[in-house]
Amino acid sequence: MSDSASLLLSKTLRSSTLKLAFIYVIGFSSAISCVLGYVYWSTATYLSEKLDRSITAECALLIETYGNAGRNGLIALINQRSADKHFYEWGYLLTDGSLIYVAGNLKSWPATLQGDQGWGKFAPLNWQSEVTERPLLRATYQVLPDGYHLLLGRKVDDLERFGEKIMIGLASVAGLFLVLAGAAGISTSRRSVARIEAINATSREIIGTGLRERIPVRGTGDEWDGLAGNLNSMLDRIEELVEANRQVSDNVAHDLRTPLTRMRGRLESAHNRRLDISQYHTLIGDVISELDEILRTFSSLLRISQIEMRDRTAGFHKIDLSEIARQVVELFDPATKKNAIRLRLCAADRVGVVGDRDLLFDAISNLVDNAIKHGGSKGGVTVAVSQSAGGPLLSVVDGGRGIPVDERKHVLRRFYRLERSRNSPGNGLGLSLVAAVAKLHGARIEMADNSPGLRIELHFPLPGIHNIAASVIGGTRASDS
Repeated sequence: MSDSASLLLSKTLRSSTLKLAFIYVIGFSSAISCVLGYVYWSTATYLSEKLDRSITAECALLIETYGNAGRNGLIALINQRSADKHFYEWGYLLTDGSLIYVAGNLKSWPATLQGDQGWGKFAPLNWQSEVTERPLLRATYQVLPDGYHLLLGRKVDDLERFGEKIMIGLASVAGLFLVLAGAAGISTSRRSVARIEAINATSREIIGTGLRERIPVRGTGDEWDGLAGNLNSMLDRIEELVEANRQVSDNVAHDLRTPLTRMRGRLESAHNRRLDISQYHTLIGDVISELDEILRTFSSLLRISQIEMRDRTAGFHKIDLSEIARQVVELFDPATKKNAIRLRLCAADRVGVVGDRDLLFDAISNLVDNAIKHGGSKGGVTVAVSQSAGGPLLSVVDGGRGIPVDERKHVLRRFYRLERSRNSPGNGLGLSLVAAVAKLHGARIEMADNSPGLRIELHFPLPGIHNIAASVIGGTRASDS
């Protein structure tokens, strides 16, 4: 036996599953033994009582004959019964007061039967019947009024053999049950321990090497495969979160390095040469602007984290989504007119949603800001609010380059930007904030081509059935994006 097999057997014998299985085996065995024992006892009692009733009835007939026909009539009936083949299981004996044989198929009075009357069992020494073996008789006896002794018995060998077979059967069934149940318990425990050891081994590999390993699934579709599938899904999610965290760290470092490098260069330049007061003011203003940009980045991160922690759901109430969209359009209208960008609003009179006004205002503002930056100059930006069959719908449409289909599942990540060089203004947190607000409000995010441009839609649940759920992009969870 290999070391792994020996280790598996050792763990199986120590497993709580095996101990629990043996407890159940003992419990079920005890219950079955009690049931079979009751069946045996009730059956044996019934047969014994039936036998005693037949002996009592036959004895009553003999006494009645003795009362009607006297001793000679009784002797004649006993001889008739002894010669009758139908009564070969019966034993008859009539003796005088000195226990001297008078009639019957029994030759002598049993020494175990003492007293004037009673019941007992005995094996006769001489059995006057066609059956030659010595049977075991169940008998009743009594002294007649004239001093003669009457004994009447019937064979109980069949009843005794029945009892023995029942006991052998009970023992065999109990032994077989214990063997099969024990084998089943060991097999089940071994299988459970093997699957648990597979999970433990994978866990140890993950601890030692990383999150790439996955728990093997055997394809049986049982609860162990279900557990393995859930754990693998959890590992996939953890790996995604770790990778997202790594990317966020890299992007934060990259985005902070540029302004910090610029600040250091300016400060170093000021340190190495003398500047007049106006130049110092300019330098300080530039450094403050860079620091404000850094502080805005961290503020955005903190805001997204607070939203994802759902700290603000207690303050939700019914608000008008059309009115919020109108206020956002009014906010951006002066800037768009200055840059000759067409910004339109198509909104119903009132579209109610349950949520936080400030958060929704920020989310819509980010969507409009992105649309203006990336596509407003080519076809304008349209903000639409309507009430669909599935619930309130807000869409922001532009005429720019759009977002490639394979990138749409990534753009909601923090600091993710389509521009790999990351030289353009921005920190890549705008759509992340939108995703966090949408998730908090139970809204679904969908992205589609506008040909040209991009259409971003927020599908809100109906008021009254608001459910805080994960935002999705085209049927995919936002958390997976």
